[in-house]
Amino acid sequence: MSAPSPEALVTLDGIADHQHLQTSRIASVLGNRLGPSALDYAVAHHLLEGAEHAARARDADLLAWYRHTTVRDLTHLSAGPHVVLNPRPEDLLRSGISETAYYLVGPGTTPAPPEVDGLVRGALASAAEHGYGTLLTQHAPVICLLNRRRLDETLHSWALTRLPGTVFSDYTAHPEVLARDLIHEAAHNWFNDALTAYDVSLPADVTFFSPWRGTPRPVYGFLHACWAFSHTMLYARQARRSATGAVVPFLDAHLRQQAGQFASAVDSLAEALSYVSADALRDRVSRAVGEAVQSA
Repeated sequence: MSAPSPEALVTLDGIADHQHLQTSRIASVLGNRLGPSALDYAVAHHLLEGAEHAARARDADLLAWYRHTTVRDLTHLSAGPHVVLNPRPEDLLRSGISETAYYLVGPGTTPAPPEVDGLVRGALASAAEHGYGTLLTQHAPVICLLNRRRLDETLHSWALTRLPGTVFSDYTAHPEVLARDLIHEAAHNWFNDALTAYDVSLPADVTFFSPWRGTPRPVYGFLHACWAFSHTMLYARQARRSATGAVVPFLDAHLRQQAGQFASAVDSLAEALSYVSADALRDRVSRAVGEAVQSA
């Protein structure tokens, strides 16, 4: 039997319907006209959060902007089906929706500089070449790049449940590294959407040791890590074959590290997946991890 493609692993009935329903609900709250695309879904959550901020601040003009803006008004920020953001550190927000900093698109948002836009396009092209174009289009349509780093520096990336479809990430000069991190965070967004679409509720009091955190984690966090890191392995294994220069040993080191992490986690996977009530979701996670581990 041939190995499942990344495209097959992330194709799951019900997710698009979930996104459409959530977008229509937000559009109804805002009194806005939002479309059916994944980008509309992601932007809708920015608009909803922004409207709430503006209402709390009693800023009528800003509230009006968030209520009336649509994706068609953000084409100056776009790279194809994606919006690319590159805010200044002082523009990042902190509030009750996230323990980490985040950013909301707003009337003062400016286009990313050409070098950042070019890097994102290169990363998207690399991801698409190796089977991850759909994942990034559907689950990372809003890309927010933060701090430029060297390859030998720690890279931080994250996604927020309150801003599905948005990915926050540091970046280097190498598109393959950015593609890896976008795939990782998009996989987290995919998993959250899949859990909601299939009405899966995971117990908070059942834990498994997570080698990625070095501590016991609830089923939710453990499975999130297994799913997301399996895809960075699958991507990195393909991308390193055509990569050149310093990024090759970087990707090789990532593969070695993740192989060690999965060696400590894979024995717990079947039990953790037993708490996932949706057969289709359980199957996707099992196959992704199996393919990553088998070829490690």
